Amino acid sequence: MTSDFFKYQAQTTPHPLAMEISHAEGSYIYDTNNKVYLDFVAGVSACPLGHKHPKVVTAIKEQLDKYLHVMVYGEYIQKPAIELTKLLAKNLPQSLEKTYLTNSGTEAIEGALKLARRATGRSEIISANRAYHGNTIGSLSIMGFEERKQAFRPLVPDVKFIEFNDTNDIDKITTKTACVILETIQGGAGFIEPINNYLEKVRQQCDKVGALLILDEIQPGIGRTGKLFGFQHYNCIPDILVTGKGLGGGMPIGAFTASASLMDLLKNNPKLGHITTFGGHPVIAAAALATLKEITESGLMQEALEKEMLFRQLLVHPLIKEIRGIGLMLAIITPSETITNTIVLKCQDHGLILFWLLFEPKAVRITPPLTISNDEITKGCQIIIEVLDEILKTQ
Repeated sequence: MTSDFFKYQAQTTPHPLAMEISHAEGSYIYDTNNKVYLDFVAGVSACPLGHKHPKVVTAIKEQLDKYLHVMVYGEYIQKPAIELTKLLAKNLPQSLEKTYLTNSGTEAIEGALKLARRATGRSEIISANRAYHGNTIGSLSIMGFEERKQAFRPLVPDVKFIEFNDTNDIDKITTKTACVILETIQGGAGFIEPINNYLEKVRQQCDKVGALLILDEIQPGIGRTGKLFGFQHYNCIPDILVTGKGLGGGMPIGAFTASASLMDLLKNNPKLGHITTFGGHPVIAAAALATLKEITESGLMQEALEKEMLFRQLLVHPLIKEIRGIGLMLAIITPSETITNTIVLKCQDHGLILFWLLFEPKAVRITPPLTISNDEITKGCQIIIEVLDEILKTQ
């Protein structure tokens, strides 16, 4: 299969990991050579309940027996999508009451940007340097990393950038601004949390000038930070909330949520302001509903904060300069890109899956399933420390 993988399937890097998967369950992935890997990445935060969670699988199978795709989004009444959006509203502030379901996070970002321009009649979009919001042209335009953008210019105009956590830049948000879009916790930049009430101050400036605030919760959302959404840590409610990844429980999904008055703008002037064929697909919505129910009805969110403490206790080493993040959205910061690369690759050899972050070459991603056990955390951290000891001997 390896030769066919390289011959027929497009790759995204010159050197993909190219592990051939046999099956996956719980916190483990198995390759076709019968090697077992403990998964500290969870599909890049997309599998909060681990692999093949029985409640998610049951929901998928039950929906398969009823119907698959029947009509483009928003026309027919389909129970899984309604129950999912209703449960989201139940667990969000009152102003975030109506949800548009999409196929992916980046599509949800596109919808949110369109809604902001439609609502304000303005065109200027403000994003943050080192931001990552997806890879479609609109999402790429608000990516704060020129190296990834330059080959695809020209991009969407009227986009400006500010420094995340720099309050001196907040005055750049003016009456020309349609929206400010920020990751609640910057992901690709190295799991950077907002500090000094930064999000509150951005919220205040947006209110002052009539701009909308969009918070991208595609990575920190769905319980990963110890609350259902990251913004709930920082006393800041967005006008538009974007989510994806973990919401699907391993299935592809995105969503953006706003007030009814905002969201209803997409119905008229023009009609079909945002449309999608497969958004809200009943099988995916059923999987997402099962995932959201399990996370909100169990103790997994509180456990995420307890498990964070265990990671921090176990991952102490001269080559670990810092551990960033909150809950089970963590990043080890090493002294160099070379050391980070060695950790990721050698840990895979030792049966532990780690991964990189997009824009911070010294970061090692740790985003395991929320269902990971303390014993599994201990086992994986022991592998990391052993690999770090091996690296230290060569220094």
